[in-house]
Amino acid sequence: MTFVYLWKIRSRNIPLALLHMAIDRFLLSRIPGVTFFKSIGTGTGEKFTPSDANPHVWGLIVVTDDAEDIASLEKSFPIRSWRRNSISELKLVLSPISSHGKWAGKDPFKVVEKIQGKQVVAITRARIKWKMNLLFWRSVPAVTDSLHNQPGLIRAIGIGEAPIGLQGTLSIWSDEQALRAFAYKGEAHTAAIAATEKHRWYSEELFARFALVSEQGSI
Repeated sequence: MTFVYLWKIRSRNIPLALLHMAIDRFLLSRIPGVTFFKSIGTGTGEKFTPSDANPHVWGLIVVTDDAEDIASLEKSFPIRSWRRNSISELKLVLSPISSHGKWAGKDPFKVVEKIQGKQVVAITRARIKWKMNLLFWRSVPAVTDSLHNQPGLIRAIGIGEAPIGLQGTLSIWSDEQALRAFAYKGEAHTAAIAATEKHRWYSEELFARFALVSEQGSI
C-alpha cells in the first residue's frame, strides 16, 4: 500500500520543514514494514524550476508491505512532528495499478492486488541530466498547460526531492479514461514523449498509476 501525506505549514516553520527533509530518511528507515519512502517538496508543476517551489506545502510518499503497517507509521516521530507543526494535512491511500521505471534505482510500487476505485492518481518522477536542464525547462510549459486544462483532471501539483534535477508530478483524475486520454492522446504530451526519446533528458524515470482508496483532509 502507498501513502501520500501533504502538509501545509506557516512561514515560521519552513526551517523545520528543511530539517525534516534532511533527517526523516533516517527515522523512516527504522519503521517496521516500510519498504520505500521519499520526503518531497511541492510546487505548481508549471515550469519545474526553483521558481515553482511552494515553501508552505511539504510531504512524504511511503510504501508499506501491508495496510496494517500504517499503525507504526502513524505513531512515528516524523508524522507526529509534521502534524504538530502544520496548519492542515491531506492524506491519500493508494493501491498501485501499474508502475514502469525506477526511483532511486528501485521499483517501489509493486502491484500485488488491483483494487478498483473510480478516481485514479498518477505519480511521475524523473532524474534530469544536469546538462539537459535548460532544454527540459524550455519544453515543459506546453505539457503543463495541457495537463492543467485536461478534462477529468481534479488537481495536480509538482513534487520533487530537490529544487533542481529531481522533478515529478502528482495528479488526481476523475477516472482512468481521463488519465489515458492525456497520456496517450494529448498532443502536447505525445510531443514531449517524442522529445524525451530524442534528447534523452532523463537518467532515470518512473510513471505509476494508482487507484485512490481513500482521501482524508485537504491543504
